[in-house]
Amino acid sequence: MKFFHLSDLHIGLKLMNRDLREDQEYILRQITEIAGREQPDAVVIAGDIYDKALPSAEAVEVFDRFISELTEAVPSAVIMMISGNHDSAPRVNCFRSVLSRQKLYMVGQPPRTETEYIEKVTCTDAFGKVNFYLLPFVKPSMVKGVVGVDENGNNFSYNESLRRLIARETIDQSERNVLVSHQFYLPKGVAAEDVERMDSEIPTVGNIDAIAADVLECFDYAALGHIHKPMKVGNERFCYCGTPLACSVSEAGQIKGIVIVELGAKCAGSESKDTDLKITVLPLIPLRQVRIIKGSLEEVLRQASSDYITVVLTDKTDLEVIDMQERLRLAFPNLLEIRRERVRAADYGAERYVEEDMDPYELCCAFLKDADEAEKEILKDVIRTVQERQVG
Repeated sequence: MKFFHLSDLHIGLKLMNRDLREDQEYILRQITEIAGREQPDAVVIAGDIYDKALPSAEAVEVFDRFISELTEAVPSAVIMMISGNHDSAPRVNCFRSVLSRQKLYMVGQPPRTETEYIEKVTCTDAFGKVNFYLLPFVKPSMVKGVVGVDENGNNFSYNESLRRLIARETIDQSERNVLVSHQFYLPKGVAAEDVERMDSEIPTVGNIDAIAADVLECFDYAALGHIHKPMKVGNERFCYCGTPLACSVSEAGQIKGIVIVELGAKCAGSESKDTDLKITVLPLIPLRQVRIIKGSLEEVLRQASSDYITVVLTDKTDLEVIDMQERLRLAFPNLLEIRRERVRAADYGAERYVEEDMDPYELCCAFLKDADEAEKEILKDVIRTVQERQVG
């Protein structure tokens, strides 16, 4: 059984107010083209289909085109996806029973009553059955009608809720089983704060959503979503595939890709670890990279690019802000931000970003993080007018 593992498409995302529609369409077409070549038996999307619970009409259009083209490229494949914490569970769940008749499973809601169980989709190949358990993003409050509450009437923790939810399932260990889940799983012995998180993720206060990964041991593979950097959860069988496209500057330099999972035969009566498993990652090449360029103004300008660029200027002398902005925007039409770096001799030689060293325009932009280009131009004019009057 060969299937694609994807997650965190975040369709509709804006990168520092840069519309990524063209970039997302480009990467989704690339996924479709690779699927057409590889002809997987199934495609799994482990949550965060959209970037917002109420996606724009344009975002829905992008997703609709992707699914239409994907089903044409791999007409015999089963396509399965779950909602993530960014999605609206009821909206993803809409027409669930109708779509499943077309081998398209969109599961937005986890079990909420005692009669409901995790959606299971069973596929077959030459080695028998492969059971896909589709578990959308879960908050304890969502499933308290299934797993109950503690002795004080309070919801169980994320960890306990997930354990109880999975324990209700009758999982046949003689068959191959795959969990598709969008949660924060931690390998044994690893603290939540030691897991590198990307700026585009939404962590909970105190990492209360952390779940011990040993709950996954009953599965042959766990196709995980939620963490934006590709990573394994203590075992190659439990994998976060990461985003197909960088969603923040913190992801600059990461190699994104499609995780291709091939499940072979399983020894009769064996545990999950005895299943023949092959994992391959096919790189995805974006239309524009997200990069950080560091150096003096003149050094940076020599590296002109159409990529999404964060510039870190290391000049020790003051720069004329209006001229600097214009020159950088000409060299980098998709400039994301400009940072200034200073060396403070009294601070043990450590390089730091020092707010008090920033010029008025930079300070305003740092405060008004969501200002668009038109608003920034107005801001420039205001600052220029004030400066001219001070000189006069």
